[in-house]
Amino acid sequence: MNFQNPTLEDIAALLARVKTIAVVGLSPKPDRPSFAVSRAMQGLGYRIVPVRPATGAILGEKTYARLADIPFPVDLVNVFRDSAAIPGVVAEILALGQTHGAPAIWIQEGIVHEAAARHARAQGLTVVMDRCIWKDRVRLSAVNLATIAS
Repeated sequence: MNFQNPTLEDIAALLARVKTIAVVGLSPKPDRPSFAVSRAMQGLGYRIVPVRPATGAILGEKTYARLADIPFPVDLVNVFRDSAAIPGVVAEILALGQTHGAPAIWIQEGIVHEAAARHARAQGLTVVMDRCIWKDRVRLSAVNLATIAS
């Protein structure tokens, strides 16, 4: 059975309710896709929380080595890591539980791990995979988000 992403309406609803996004693998290098996408999402009003070891701050936000180190809840985990890292990210989110774990994971365009995505969904997470969060957010636009999500 192949993994299916949520419907466009469900993606719109997700993006409408998300305020804080933890970005696993956010690079401090401006020429990297993770930096450009995160900066663009930050410009659209989302709080970006970098998750990357051994970096002090990215995009004006303190970085955290692991999701478990973030001292506040996040709404979504956006992953810019190799597909082999996805099961570990899913396990980390699930280990945090409902209180501090994110209710959703977005696995960026070009990154696919079917088994981990199915497992995350089976555990109650909303999962979007192999899609660019910024492209979808722009495509839906603020007006469309409110319309589609309601």
